[in-house]
Amino acid sequence: MEEIRVVLYSHDSQGLGHTRRNLAIAHTLAEQLPRLLDCSVTGLLITGESRATAFESPPGWDWLVLPAICKQESRYAPRHLDFGLGQLIRLRSQVIDAALQAFHPDLVLVDRHAFGVEHELAPALAGLRRTNPDCRLVLGLREVLDTPSVARREWAALGDINYVRSVFDEVWVYGDPGVHSPLLSGEIPEQLSDRIRFTGFLAEGRRRPEGASTVQPPYVMTMVGGGSDGLDLTMNAARASLPAGIGHLIVTGPQMPERHRRQVEQAAGDRARVVESVPDALADIIAAEAVVSMGGYNSVCEIMTTEIPALIVPRQKPRMEQFIRARALACQGAVNVSLAHELSPQLLTEWFHSVIGTRVSRGHIDLAGLDEVGRLASALLDGRTRNGPAERNTAIRGRDDRNSHGLLAELEYDHVAG
Repeated sequence: MEEIRVVLYSHDSQGLGHTRRNLAIAHTLAEQLPRLLDCSVTGLLITGESRATAFESPPGWDWLVLPAICKQESRYAPRHLDFGLGQLIRLRSQVIDAALQAFHPDLVLVDRHAFGVEHELAPALAGLRRTNPDCRLVLGLREVLDTPSVARREWAALGDINYVRSVFDEVWVYGDPGVHSPLLSGEIPEQLSDRIRFTGFLAEGRRRPEGASTVQPPYVMTMVGGGSDGLDLTMNAARASLPAGIGHLIVTGPQMPERHRRQVEQAAGDRARVVESVPDALADIIAAEAVVSMGGYNSVCEIMTTEIPALIVPRQKPRMEQFIRARALACQGAVNVSLAHELSPQLLTEWFHSVIGTRVSRGHIDLAGLDEVGRLASALLDGRTRNGPAERNTAIRGRDDRNSHGLLAELEYDHVAG
């Protein structure tokens, strides 16, 4: 039986979002490719976050953990090593290059940053094109990058866009263009339009929880992703009042400083259970009466697989990504949105009281992205040309999408006016 080797890369400077997205894809490829291609699959998950290894990888897969980086204001920096950034990038780059040459993959999927942090991936990808020309290279993008002006600057920093075309066989966009199209909004250059494949949100098909929820229902849930900037949201949630008999689970995230977590615990008192993390967030979301969450991609995808009412409080710095996503989904009736400066215990109290016992239909949104990723990977590896479903990949051009045009135009104006 033929063996297929897959590499998934994520840079991971803040939180676990990139790695969690790649991990969901890894489980899908491990399950689907043997059936679609009559092959065995082994893989390597390259991550910059050591805590990622706490998640279960698919059978036959392993982790390669790079020395960590972090964001300091608007710049990257070493997270732990007493190195200059240049030294760290060279080290990471050499490790990646050696791994790709030794592993000899058939498919490499790069998450979000085409050439990695500070172009750390560029030498390894160029080397693959020389020594392993049959390897398929894919750039995977979440459905929202940032405001168009910020996205354009990031693409410009990569250099000649035609070089990006020459490196990557396809660009997979993990979203529904009927909700938001980064191609129409200008977040992705038109020169890449023939490479674009919309998958739908990577929501349905994620590994379903086997265990019980962390607390006994009925309860509501508040979560803030990694938690490094989640203090204000969790403090407001801790002080909110709930109907009699309804519990409250507050997940502060593993990156919330310990002193902030203690503040949340003190504010909550006996009104809520405050935990750093949970074994399976999806299990707790499914069992909850309502969810308050920041607007990270993975959290939103997990929420979207349910009919649980959700209030999204999007991060607006350093990127507008979460805000754009939340507003676009709100336009579809899928979530409620509150901005951080509007938040208060009273607002959360009123929202919880108004939605407990209700359900939200999200069936009109394409949530089957993981299945589509399996089909796209199979087609690439099988050597077939695939243009993707017409309703996702060809009919989107020329569509006047309010979420992709009007909203982002307002954001650009607000940035200039502000």
